[in-house]
Amino acid sequence: MKRFDWKQVIRVNIFISKVVGVWPPGDETYGCTFYTLYELFIVLCLQTCFIFSQTVDVISNLDNLQAVTGTIFVLLMEMLAPLKSFTLLTNMGMLKQLMTTVNSDLFQPRNSRQVSLVQPIMNAWKKTVGTFWFFTFGWLFFVSLDPIFDKTFREYRLPFGTWYPYSTKVSPQYELTYLHQFLAITSITLVNINMDAIIAALNMYIGAQLDILCDDVRHLQNSADVGENLIRCVQHHREIVKFAEFTNRFYNWMIFEEFFVGGVSIGISMFQLTVVAPLSNEFYSFVSYSFAVCVQVFLYCWFGNEIEVKSNSLSYAVFESDWTSLSPEIKKELIIFLIRVQRPVKMSAFGLFYLSLETFVKILRTAYSYFALLRQVNSPK
Repeated sequence: MKRFDWKQVIRVNIFISKVVGVWPPGDETYGCTFYTLYELFIVLCLQTCFIFSQTVDVISNLDNLQAVTGTIFVLLMEMLAPLKSFTLLTNMGMLKQLMTTVNSDLFQPRNSRQVSLVQPIMNAWKKTVGTFWFFTFGWLFFVSLDPIFDKTFREYRLPFGTWYPYSTKVSPQYELTYLHQFLAITSITLVNINMDAIIAALNMYIGAQLDILCDDVRHLQNSADVGENLIRCVQHHREIVKFAEFTNRFYNWMIFEEFFVGGVSIGISMFQLTVVAPLSNEFYSFVSYSFAVCVQVFLYCWFGNEIEVKSNSLSYAVFESDWTSLSPEIKKELIIFLIRVQRPVKMSAFGLFYLSLETFVKILRTAYSYFALLRQVNSPK
């Protein structure tokens, strides 16, 4: 059987990550190389400078609720990009090792049936990430070209409210600043999209491996040496658990930050929809942004939930096998394996909350609470 390349699924995300400086070529990590300098240039000169100028603008307008809420939810999400870049900078070796592990012999599908078995979760990942791309670039399109759509570029209005130590109301400062904002927000957007997609892919890989392991357990007796098959299943389960632990360790901080910022961003962007003109360019940008952040959070929660569900299926897979025809020795070993898989694999953020659909619903409820609070504060007395 032809070898299955798990990395092929995320090849586009890896390529774009290389372009924005967060994926060193080959099996390399960050070091004293030109690529590291390129990454630092993007983070410092594009992302950090842009975020700093927006932060100063927000601080200078703290007495204006509408101005602050119109910027802060985007600013918080933008801040995740350099944080994700820093996480990759310090943990790239771990991520590259995970990519090597997922293509190891033990993680390979053993027949065409297992290849077909993992297709649904891979297709779910592709569709969800595709939806995420659609809404995110919809927002990027509307917000970046807003001064052009409403013709305020003639008044030298920039896409984002920012502070600069020079006048942007004259040429060529205006055009150069506009270009800087466009490049900065594009790089920030690409970092966020691709890192979220790759992390969701890691969770997807774990779910797919659990599907393969369940299939191996169900067809345990379809071999001349059942004992050897069982040993391989035990080893496979141990490696899946280890892979999940390293994956969870890799994105602990990112998940924690993502969920906090996601809840705030959804709530504030929903509030902004109530204060802008319906069907205007701003309205469409806020709609796209709200859906994009919802899908972003959903990516983590759905595939984290799938891991727990599929790991719980291992116990049922044991009983679905033809265990009654096995020898007493194999039955004893199978019971020990059954005890080992009773504890489901769960992904979490520092153990504070698990990646599940229940957590997703809680985040949406929190976002609605922020929305209701802002509506109450902004309502006329």
